[in-house]
Amino acid sequence: MSNATFLGQVLVIDDEQSVRQSFCQTLSLEGYEGLDFEHPMDALALCNQKWMGVIVCDLRMPKMDGLSVLEAVQAIDPEIPIILFSAHADIAIAIKAIRSGAYEFLEKTDDPQKQMDTIHRAWQKRQLVLENRALRISLAEKHEIEHRLLGHSEVMQGIRQSVLQLAQLDVDLIINGATGTGKEVVAHCLHDFSSRAKKPFVALNCGALSESMIESELFGHEAGAFTGAQKRRIGKLEYANGGTIFLDEVESMPPHLQVRLLRVVQERCLERLGGNELIHLDVRVIAASKLNLRQAADAGDFREDLYYRLNVTNIELPSMAQRKEDVGLLFRHFAELAAQKYNLPCPTLHTLQLQALQAREWHGNVREINNEAERWALGLTFFAPGSGDIQPSNLSSKGGLGEQMDEFEKGLIETTLLQNQGHLERTAKALNIPRKKLYLRMRKHQLSRP
Repeated sequence: MSNATFLGQVLVIDDEQSVRQSFCQTLSLEGYEGLDFEHPMDALALCNQKWMGVIVCDLRMPKMDGLSVLEAVQAIDPEIPIILFSAHADIAIAIKAIRSGAYEFLEKTDDPQKQMDTIHRAWQKRQLVLENRALRISLAEKHEIEHRLLGHSEVMQGIRQSVLQLAQLDVDLIINGATGTGKEVVAHCLHDFSSRAKKPFVALNCGALSESMIESELFGHEAGAFTGAQKRRIGKLEYANGGTIFLDEVESMPPHLQVRLLRVVQERCLERLGGNELIHLDVRVIAASKLNLRQAADAGDFREDLYYRLNVTNIELPSMAQRKEDVGLLFRHFAELAAQKYNLPCPTLHTLQLQALQAREWHGNVREINNEAERWALGLTFFAPGSGDIQPSNLSSKGGLGEQMDEFEKGLIETTLLQNQGHLERTAKALNIPRKKLYLRMRKHQLSRP
């Protein structure tokens, strides 16, 4: 076959070889890749819900007639255009075919240009269907990821976009971030939005296991490999075959295990402890660290070659200090989850309480916010406007009085907007200011409706 670029495929199904070959020649001149088939099932093997093409099928064939082919195609994807054609003008069958879902019914004696025009319209329809499907999938993924990686801040919008892009690239990567920033949540998203989503996602915390345990957990072992190994055990890497393995706190892995992991990452195969069988793997490795692994490698605390193998690309997760505008959203979200979990009414957060939360230092990041929100929903933590939650020491010490007042005003407007789901009339009423003044203040602080 030549290296010409075709618009798309057209499958020509007919029991007469001369008809198939003639039709395919005409298709080639029109810029299509014409593939001819005598047996319909051979053609159907190429069809799926992502296939970009059109089917032209003879109505009368000895092994499988055109209406049966139409039914089989619709079972694969009802939006694959199928054009039935026949040497015999049969109005009743033509009407039945169209009603059954055929794109068009043509006669073999029709003008060739009419036939090509019909195929081109069918091809354009198929292209539009696939584009719309891809758009719906993309929008659904964006909608879902916004509920999993919460945050209105610019940095979180960038993280969500990066996760969706990297999910489609089947490469190993490193997630960097302080404790509690959500590294495992990001790893889950990378898996769930990838082509490996239906395969296992296996997580292993390298820092939570002893050196002897982590080797067996990661690579598995054969019966008798060591004292107490009474039967074969499948390791996490092997169990994740076809899917994703998430290695949290990878910087805690002992040096000799880093060597074994390097071989797995390089060669995509392993041997169980006490075994000689070479087991081939198809697995994506996502490593996470709260340390800078580049610096750890420079200091000799982490293998440099393993770092480069894992760090095909990376994601840097921000601390809460870098996304303070998301504190209120996260706190409310976790409080509502806790209230649902324990079947309790969720308390209402007031504006000053939200401001106090934003001013607080969250050294434990999202995990600390989650814990505090759950305690608050359960009534184990009490605070109210004016009760001492907002102290001068909690506010920014940078700048003079004017700058601190501007910072306070910006945070107050932002949290009130969030409380009122971006509704300007309700926000202005809650702040007890005219709507026009709210517009001016938002413009001053470069705020937009969430």
